[in-house]
Amino acid sequence: MALYSEKVMDHFMHPRNLGKMEDADGIGEVGNAKCGDIMRMYLKVDQDTQTITDASFITFGCGSAIATSSMATELIKGKPISEALALSNQAVVEALDGLPVQKVHCSVLAEEAVQAAVKDYYDKHDIAYDHTIFGECGGNCACCHQHD
Repeated sequence: MALYSEKVMDHFMHPRNLGKMEDADGIGEVGNAKCGDIMRMYLKVDQDTQTITDASFITFGCGSAIATSSMATELIKGKPISEALALSNQAVVEALDGLPVQKVHCSVLAEEAVQAAVKDYYDKHDIAYDHTIFGECGGNCACCHQHD
């Protein structure tokens, strides 16, 4: 049995939406010091419809990190922000026809990168949001100061 599915290999060898987006509305960067993977996700958002019109990424890491980044951008393009925020690491794994257990953390990073980019978009555009969606911010994010 092959370690990686054909889809994983395809997204690793031919990543979709690879590269820096100069005019991004939201940028999220996440990393895992344990494995050394770093993902930066870029989003372009139609502000009237709150739909992600474009997404791209730059990832430093293993083949699984690149493949999950690529697949995540494919899954969120054309979707409302609310659907992008609902993207789970499991949905990324399923879309890639599976990942080895020791590489599932890469799909978690992809989920977190999407969330970080959306949070950055919200912060840049002074859009109020429920900060619990994005994890604990320690009171340092714009959302916590909306209620002051």
